[in-house]
Amino acid sequence: MTLRIAVTGWTGQVVRAMLERVPLGVEVIALRRPGLDLAVPKTISPALRAARPDVIVNAAAYTAVDQAETEPDLAMRVNGEAAGEAARAAAALGIPIIQLSTDYVFDGALERPYREDDATGPVSAYGASKLAGESAVAEAAPDHAILRTAWVYSPFGKNFLRTMLQLGETREELGVVADQIGCPTSALDIADAIFAVARNLRQRPGEAALRGVFHMVGQGETSWAGFAQAIFAEAERHGRRPVRVRPIGTVDYPTPARRPANSRLDCSRLAAVHGVILPEWREATSLCVGRLLAEEGTQTP
Repeated sequence: MTLRIAVTGWTGQVVRAMLERVPLGVEVIALRRPGLDLAVPKTISPALRAARPDVIVNAAAYTAVDQAETEPDLAMRVNGEAAGEAARAAAALGIPIIQLSTDYVFDGALERPYREDDATGPVSAYGASKLAGESAVAEAAPDHAILRTAWVYSPFGKNFLRTMLQLGETREELGVVADQIGCPTSALDIADAIFAVARNLRQRPGEAALRGVFHMVGQGETSWAGFAQAIFAEAERHGRRPVRVRPIGTVDYPTPARRPANSRLDCSRLAAVHGVILPEWREATSLCVGRLLAEEGTQTP
């Protein structure tokens, strides 16, 4: 029997990855505006009901972290209120919902990877809006899995890896923040994990342990500067010229929104409960860089 997954966020990295990685026996229905608009919560429930899904994945979000500082109400409407509306739709349909969340729900002050039961404390409007979404989902739909991830990149859209490759075409040296640490995570790996979690939720409805909050990032850890160095090293192996990475501090690269200094997430619960372990970040980074440069080489001028 086919597993029908309705997912919000048509143009986002995770949804594009899901559409590319659809496994056998799964159908992904990607919902988009104007039929479903997270900024207009009343559109959400009718669109989800019409899709007739077995599982809902709320992957759409307001992700402009710095812009959210000047648009906190819009961020809260999309990331908080809309998530709650999607969860209420799931509860009304009697199906599970998977909510994507973020490391930004933490303040980044711990000196070890964050566990699911650690105290939250967002330091940005974006983080506050995503935490509100978590609370709204948990309150509206007991049959839920909240998946927190971090430092997402992919061959699609706008992300750190693609930005580094673009800048590396014209720059010999780049200053990159070295005092923020985290776990780079491929959207393609996130997609595979979502499919596994969705199957578990649908096939084992009576298992309470499968529900709740889980951390889901690539294995290992690095700084943004270390991530950039790995990207450029892989690009060089594919024929790109070398690019030097100059480590700088957060204070040297001020942004409107504060970022957590520690974005590391402990994923042992996801592995133990759902049997899901994402690949090591260097391996996934190498695959992504190789793919992008191969695609670049096949393009005609």
